Amino acid sequence: MGNRTPLFDTHQALGAKIVDFGGWDMPLHYGSQIDEHHVVRQQAGMFDVSHMAVVDISGSDAQSYLEYLLGNDVGRLKAAGKALYSLMLNPDGGVIDDLIVYLLGDNRYRLVVNCGTAAKDLAWMQQQAAGFAVAITPRPDLAIIAVQGPQAMARVKSVASADAAAAIDGLQNFSATTVGSWFIARTGYTGEDGLELIVPGTEAVALWQQLLDAGVKPVGLGARDTLRLEAGMNLYGNDMDESVSPLEANLGWTIAWEPTERNFIGRAALQAQRDAGVSQKLVGLVMEAKGVLRAHQQVSSTTASGTGEITSGTFSPTLGFSIALARVPVEFSGAALVDIRGKAVPVNIVKPCFVRHGQAVINQN
Repeated sequence: MGNRTPLFDTHQALGAKIVDFGGWDMPLHYGSQIDEHHVVRQQAGMFDVSHMAVVDISGSDAQSYLEYLLGNDVGRLKAAGKALYSLMLNPDGGVIDDLIVYLLGDNRYRLVVNCGTAAKDLAWMQQQAAGFAVAITPRPDLAIIAVQGPQAMARVKSVASADAAAAIDGLQNFSATTVGSWFIARTGYTGEDGLELIVPGTEAVALWQQLLDAGVKPVGLGARDTLRLEAGMNLYGNDMDESVSPLEANLGWTIAWEPTERNFIGRAALQAQRDAGVSQKLVGLVMEAKGVLRAHQQVSSTTASGTGEITSGTFSPTLGFSIALARVPVEFSGAALVDIRGKAVPVNIVKPCFVRHGQAVINQN
């Protein structure tokens, strides 16, 4: 038996297929992964993401500590509630984890990190805190429910207090606010608009039921993966890890090079790689022929030497054909071939984003 969120019994009552995910017993789907995918693109779906770890950082050195710990610069967060996507890097520039950091107030921050790396992340954060006046506080008492889709905001407002509904109306993308016991963030992992609600674990079951009654459909991890892949969002452990730098994972935009005097972990290694030029890049692949692109399939080019590898692949329910992310030599562009069970199948190399807000956004790379 793995770890369980406060909603585990609720998932079972809804007929969820339970699988192990990073040491947690989580719902893969509730009957039809395809239907769940479409409901997020067209209406509103909700995910239990309480397996992800919430860590609060406070203390007089909280900002300077995070400026050192993270590749992006928390100094850019000027107002309480603002959020930043960042990577936590090792000294070689490899990705320890990706996360979102929120500014809660003066010298107070909230990080949300991946479940499979949570123990490693926490140990690393504590190790790097030497010499900084900071408190690192894991929050296992909290649960997270993500509500995503074009109707997500309206459905959440329908079950929220008047104050929370008003706050949601004024919430900008990648911002958060606290109303009562709710921490409400306008963030997500689907390429759709929506909210992530961080609430006390003791309130999660009641909130889930309220959202069900408001017409929000439960969605499992299977559709969460196809949604994030359509949106071109990296999955830690597939598309990046400690052996891969942000510059090789289409995440160079998360590195804040300015101010030049900010010395963050991994900066020297990334600067050297940047100066020398990377040999690999993360691209998108589309395959309109029959078949499904899968991780670890080999990619070759019709115009350049070398080989690459698919890091994530799936059938896209929105587009009706197969898509993938792949790490390939920087010379690759245009047409390519993927080895599927010994057969070279043609694909097109595109920018690594396929769907946004329910619409195709495929552009040649």
